[in-house]
Amino acid sequence: MAGGQMRVGQVFRYASGKNPVPARLDDYDNFHHVTHSPGMPRALLEAGINGMARVVGPDRARRPAILIRSSPWKAGSTETPWHDVFDMDHGHVRYFGDHKAGQKAAPGTTTGNAALLEAFNGHQAATPAERAAATPLLLFRAVSRNRRPKGYVEFCGLGLVERAERVVQWGGPKHTTFTNYVYDIALIDLMDENDAVSWDWIHARRDASLTATQVLTAAPRAWRAWVKDGNLALPRLRRRVAKARITKVKDQKPVVGSPEAADLAAVYKRFDRNKHDFEAVAATVAARVLRGSGQRYIDGWLTRRSGDGGADFVGRLDLGSGLAGTSLVVLGQAKCIKPDSLISAEQIARVVARLRRGWIGVYVTTGSYSEPAQVEMVEDQYPIVLINGMDLIRELRAIARDDHGGDLSACLDHIMASTATTVTNRRPEEILLE
Repeated sequence: MAGGQMRVGQVFRYASGKNPVPARLDDYDNFHHVTHSPGMPRALLEAGINGMARVVGPDRARRPAILIRSSPWKAGSTETPWHDVFDMDHGHVRYFGDHKAGQKAAPGTTTGNAALLEAFNGHQAATPAERAAATPLLLFRAVSRNRRPKGYVEFCGLGLVERAERVVQWGGPKHTTFTNYVYDIALIDLMDENDAVSWDWIHARRDASLTATQVLTAAPRAWRAWVKDGNLALPRLRRRVAKARITKVKDQKPVVGSPEAADLAAVYKRFDRNKHDFEAVAATVAARVLRGSGQRYIDGWLTRRSGDGGADFVGRLDLGSGLAGTSLVVLGQAKCIKPDSLISAEQIARVVARLRRGWIGVYVTTGSYSEPAQVEMVEDQYPIVLINGMDLIRELRAIARDDHGGDLSACLDHIMASTATTVTNRRPEEILLE
């Protein structure tokens, strides 16, 4: 049986004895246990670039994997004058090769550079059959644990080389210039595998009795998609931390034919011709959501139909108390649209543009938020809460159940009646004076 899984961000104990047992060492998973392939040579991280021995399968030769290790504690030293860059949030690693000052060999012929340049050729292959045999890169970086800079590595993901270029560097004991390679590596999205790579895939790639197509079945989904579609698919297959916080459009809607879907359709039908009245519903739901997080929310007012400056309702969120407290202005936007419609990034950005320091936004809709809009919100760190159609109807049904015997229509009537006198053209910051 092969080893286990390597999850992005997981730290492993890399002991000098390289023994696959026990499974854990010093309270960390044993690297040599997780990467154990019975009857095969050990997976190593002794050098910066560690290419596994090539195998010849029934269809073609392939290298099972290249394991890459970066040692940040060496960066800027005479031996290692470069600084590798690991931008895991955006799926990009800039990694320098292993040619060093004083070496007489050509920079592309050193062991590590030769392996990565060979892998680069495979990563630029034109056909799915060729890409199926391409070499996956497994990236690690050394981390300090237990006050020791050595002996521990963090798994940083699965990648492939996008670009390789020659660079002139300066270093060595004589402080001379020398030529090396630098590689731009794209980290592949592993969301479907819970951000992990199974060693069973690498073990299968080491089995010379299997074809490249056969071992592909054990590969992560995004790697299989890259094999099928090539580098044109990289923008959608690249690892982006923002993706982990994205809710798919189908999960923002009630199931077709469900009671929730019927209720959401009823809400849309009631307010489609009177969008201003929907603002009262949105304000009520926003208040319930914010209070549900354990914070103190103060109801404010609805803005007038015209001249609202891009805000439909105003509230206040109080955090802490006394000198250890602060208050935030809550600027709300309500959008009653068809339940199968999408809110775009531009629509959210218009609300964000109205926010000042110490303000947050709340966007409430009967529809859903597009995935690009959510990605932009997360990556740009917009201070805004998004409430979609599914969340909206879930909160309204809860209010109806608790206060109106489950009657949604009566619940909506009550909301409209209780907010009828709170419409004003006051400035949002005035909520801080109450």
